[in-house]
Amino acid sequence: MKLRTELPPFEGATAWINGQVEQQLLVGDKPILVHFWSVSCRLCKVGMDKVNHFRDQYKDDLHVVAVHMPRSTEDMDLEKIERDAKQYNITQPIFVDGDLKLTKSFDNKYVPAYYLFDKTGILRHYQAGASSMNMLEKRLNRLLEEAPITK
Repeated sequence: MKLRTELPPFEGATAWINGQVEQQLLVGDKPILVHFWSVSCRLCKVGMDKVNHFRDQYKDDLHVVAVHMPRSTEDMDLEKIERDAKQYNITQPIFVDGDLKLTKSFDNKYVPAYYLFDKTGILRHYQAGASSMNMLEKRLNRLLEEAPITK
């Protein structure tokens, strides 16, 4: 997904955990962080504390949505996803992407991956991997402070 691309609709989930969200309800009032993770991804679990920190610290100013992207058939076990969500305190809505439909919409190839959208739903920052969480936080703070860019 290229910068300045619109947030795709959250369609094609094989399941939702912790509630369901819709793209049109997210766009308009605050920035959106979408993070891709997988139960078989060790680096995803390493970065989860920071994502949860963002979720909690900016709860009034930021939408956070998790996308579980399976990397193997073992990753499609819904009970395991739910257990890991509980273990790693993932309380934000989780789009379980068993058919990789949202993954394809984002053209995402990696976990963990982080997408920051402004209030208008335009992609402003992307990064993959568990390193550089400080860079993600800097971009997030910048996004929270600025006015949204119009299309």
